[in-house]
Amino acid sequence: MNPLGPGDPLRLGPYRLVAVLGDGGMGRVYLGRDATGRAAAVKVLRQELAYDQNMAQRFVREAQVAQAVTSTGVARVLGAWYEGSWPWMATEFLAGPTLDQHIEEYGPFDDLGVQELGAALARALQDIHAAGLVHRDLKPSNIVMTSSGPRIIDFGIARPEHGLTLTLTGQIPITPGYGAPEQVLGQRVGPPADVFSLGAVLAYAASGERAYDGGHVAAVQYEVVHGEPNLSDVPEPIRVLVAPCLAKDPAYRPLPEQIAAVFAPPPGTKPGAKKVWQLGELAADIKLREAAAKRLISLPEARTPSVPSRRRLITALAAGGGTVLAASGGGVAWWLLSKDDEPGEARKPSEEESTAPPKPWDAKRLTASQYEDGTAPPSLWGPQSGPSPIVIQPLPVRDLVLVQEDGGSSTLGAYNVIDGTRKWSTDNYGWYAQYVSPSDELVVTVGSILAGRTGRLLALDSATGEERWTASVGAVNVIAADAESIYFTARRDRTRSDISHLGRFDVASRTTRWVIPIPVECTPITPPKAAADSGRLVLCGQNGKVVTLDTRTGKQVWTLPQQAVAVEPIAPAVSQGVVYLGGKTLTARKLRDGQEIWALPAKSEFRKTYGGWGAPALDGDALYALDGEEISRRDRRDGKADWTRSLGDVLQQLHPPVVQGKTVWANVHNLDSGGIAVLHKDTGKPAWTYARDGKGEWGMSASGNRVFLVHSGKLTAMPVF
Repeated sequence: MNPLGPGDPLRLGPYRLVAVLGDGGMGRVYLGRDATGRAAAVKVLRQELAYDQNMAQRFVREAQVAQAVTSTGVARVLGAWYEGSWPWMATEFLAGPTLDQHIEEYGPFDDLGVQELGAALARALQDIHAAGLVHRDLKPSNIVMTSSGPRIIDFGIARPEHGLTLTLTGQIPITPGYGAPEQVLGQRVGPPADVFSLGAVLAYAASGERAYDGGHVAAVQYEVVHGEPNLSDVPEPIRVLVAPCLAKDPAYRPLPEQIAAVFAPPPGTKPGAKKVWQLGELAADIKLREAAAKRLISLPEARTPSVPSRRRLITALAAGGGTVLAASGGGVAWWLLSKDDEPGEARKPSEEESTAPPKPWDAKRLTASQYEDGTAPPSLWGPQSGPSPIVIQPLPVRDLVLVQEDGGSSTLGAYNVIDGTRKWSTDNYGWYAQYVSPSDELVVTVGSILAGRTGRLLALDSATGEERWTASVGAVNVIAADAESIYFTARRDRTRSDISHLGRFDVASRTTRWVIPIPVECTPITPPKAAADSGRLVLCGQNGKVVTLDTRTGKQVWTLPQQAVAVEPIAPAVSQGVVYLGGKTLTARKLRDGQEIWALPAKSEFRKTYGGWGAPALDGDALYALDGEEISRRDRRDGKADWTRSLGDVLQQLHPPVVQGKTVWANVHNLDSGGIAVLHKDTGKPAWTYARDGKGEWGMSASGNRVFLVHSGKLTAMPVF
């Protein structure tokens, strides 16, 4: 994208032009904004073409005809007219990757994803054809994946069924490999031509390969007319649905409504189940682009005819953390930033800087007069009996904190964060089971063998502890959750005690999306540490191996065979498409492909079963981690240290520090004693040490200006400043 030049118009119709999105064979496309702040992609016919009155009139007339298509599956034409010598048309401005960009980046969709895509595109073609139009150039680069679904763009050549083809002399009006045989032969074109193109698009989405390909354009076009499509890499369930669309004779191709019906969700599918564009890496990509688009569109109006500079536009995009796609209406989808021009990572606010409003149950931070460095302040409440001596990290959920209780090997309890009052407990909870919270309203764990719930995922209302649902999936433990899914370890052979498999359970549809052999070492008592973000699930096992999976398919994307030597898995931390790992190195890597961003070798001594960096904790742009007896704060973007502090003679700590308010908390137990060191997070200066009942393992978590400590069967809530 570039700023406006000397010869560019400043305003066309209701749109003030802000920048140049790109150029195509037919014209130039601008980013425009109307008086309400709504953005549009404004295409202007090239001046040498606009001099041809017939072409200029047809350009505007056919764009106005395309306004009849009001489908939610297209980038709607908002307007078209003459402005002096400038024939123009405006379409919706969309944020999202094109289908081809997504497939090239992440690979083909699975069968369900192709069916969802096919149904949506077929419905959009129904609407286009119902308006008396034929698109004529449906292809992956003319399909934008948005949070509301795929949107067909480029109505620059969509026209009435009997209309003329508006192209430059000598140019091919179709894209080789996607245009129907009748288009290649220059014959009359009707709605079946769009169906042929849809079949070629779906074959590509299912396999990542074009159905018709060749060394040059003529070879491709020959195959379209005389050859057979290459569907060898298209899965059989999709192939039998796509093949009829590619029939040579238009009369043998199915109608869009028939395609939509065939690709419709199977009976029994839960209403509201999320689609492929609302899941995993595609949803994350769309979200980033939407944020960048919002920031770009909200650039303030200039008071003079000047426009934002290129630097200012690029800065606005970089702050949004992604790239944006405009529905150009002109034959090309323009990227505002290419992959090679990827902006720097946006600054992320720390917990302390967060502008989220305080919750009613949040505690007040200590003022300078309420604490003294070197002396631990009184607890907010506790220590009180309740937790099991076997430490599982406490889990804050809204106004409650959940812990494994000592009332038996299968009891989960919830305590009010304000005063420590026990609110509810359940004895259906599995022994040594972890618990996760995919939303503020739900807690998911594994059922107890004593309650006859072996192998079941158990979902509880976080406020009351009442059972919401159960699912028999052979689960042994839950290890991670995101907004859509629960990830769990499982055993397929119930006569064995070892862990053999890993699965993903979709919360909305209550179905298991995939189960695979577990790729890292673990036990029922020591499950892998895991984190899910941006369409990736990162697993860290007992053997120090790190494996990253595609959350949609369960397929391995990248692996680090020997990241750590610890006997206990080291938890990964994820944020904004990056994973941070402890072990032999403290490293940041791109979640997408494992590409190293930075890495710092450990200084601490390596023993047979432990050594190196512990698990990192993130707080805005800061990262906190322990390397042996030293804790440091670093810039998570480049790994450079802000400060380093020795904690004395302590054992290696694999659990991450905890950050809350202006404090960072780290476990400092050794063979003779134990406790928690509290530091000023900005400087590393010691604040106090909290020690109780001698040595032993500590569990820590934090929320709402409280740090929750579990130690020796006691639960305590501590204040922060």
